[in-house]
Amino acid sequence: MPRDADELVALLDLETIDDNLFRGAQMPTTRPVVFGGQVAAQSLVAASRTVAEPFTVHSLHSYFLQPGDPSTPTIYDVENLRDGRSFVTRRVTAQQHGRPIYTQTLNFHRSEPGYDHREPMPVAPDPDDPACRPVRRGSAEERHADQWEVADIRLVGTSAEGSLEDDASRPARQRVWLRVSSTLPDDPFWHRAAFTYLSDMTLIGAALAPHGVSLGSGDVFAASLDHAVWFHRAFRADEWWLYDQVSPAARGGRGLVLGRVFSRSGELVASVAQEAVVRERRDTR
Repeated sequence: MPRDADELVALLDLETIDDNLFRGAQMPTTRPVVFGGQVAAQSLVAASRTVAEPFTVHSLHSYFLQPGDPSTPTIYDVENLRDGRSFVTRRVTAQQHGRPIYTQTLNFHRSEPGYDHREPMPVAPDPDDPACRPVRRGSAEERHADQWEVADIRLVGTSAEGSLEDDASRPARQRVWLRVSSTLPDDPFWHRAAFTYLSDMTLIGAALAPHGVSLGSGDVFAASLDHAVWFHRAFRADEWWLYDQVSPAARGGRGLVLGRVFSRSGELVASVAQEAVVRERRDTR
């Protein structure tokens, strides 16, 4: 897994095989499957390579179909669904061993003036405040710790531990500060791609918060089923952003999480939604 911004950009900088066909490399990892954020971000890069300026991605919607093999490259096949005057649409199928493992549909938009409003950022301590606890990286206790090296993550709190304000209508919440751990290129394209990579981190924790379990404990099996991102405003993924996460419901082995992303200055810059499998692990010995 990438350890810094340079390695992340190298991982996401796909090889062109043919028209609308790209190859994504892998990096050594302790994970038995490819990290979902990697496939999502590489798919965004593949689709973007087929879209000319001034169009930029404003939303993506995706499904994880099969676990990815971290020992083999991933092939990204881009399908042109629409070339309009204001919007462009692409569909990407990620494949390994001759079968699809992930599919993503993306919409691109030509910038234009329009109505402007946004929700305010919730009150949260600054990421440098001692109340925000760094998520361990490289710790022997942290499962697959290498996947976190590219990110700085500071936990603000969860609804379970009482570190967030009381809200009886939302019992499953989590709030974290995130950023890429080193400086990215200035091109906004790489910030959208890097954010997509990091957007798959920490979300499932919100669905687990009221149940007294965590992913790091090994007591839970979790896997992303689908993932959606809406980009509202440009921002830098290598500067702190607040990930405000709420899980409206969990039932029948699935949990839904909605995320709002705020820049450090308080602007709502993106929204995220994800449903995941969340099951209690059972002793199968």
